[in-house]
Amino acid sequence: MAEINEFIKKRPGLVWSTMQYDKLSEEVIVEAVLNYGDWRDVQEMIKILGIKKVALIFNEEAKQKRCNLRPEIVHYFNLYFKRYA
Repeated sequence: MAEINEFIKKRPGLVWSTMQYDKLSEEVIVEAVLNYGDWRDVQEMIKILGIKKVALIFNEEAKQKRCNLRPEIVHYFNLYFKRYA
């Protein structure tokens, strides 16, 4: 998990609400990268965590009654993970 925390530490603009990057969960990091990151950020996160794990975290987040992912992000990554995960 330390590798994903180092990844997010280099991108403080994605999680501006905290400076404690070591305490962020994978779920929070995936949500921030999908919502606010660019395509390179998404691809690097997938390299670190694996596409199946990112897809699992995304699917759990997306089906929550109160989801913090933007609707267009949910739509795009539903299609993306159905095809590639």
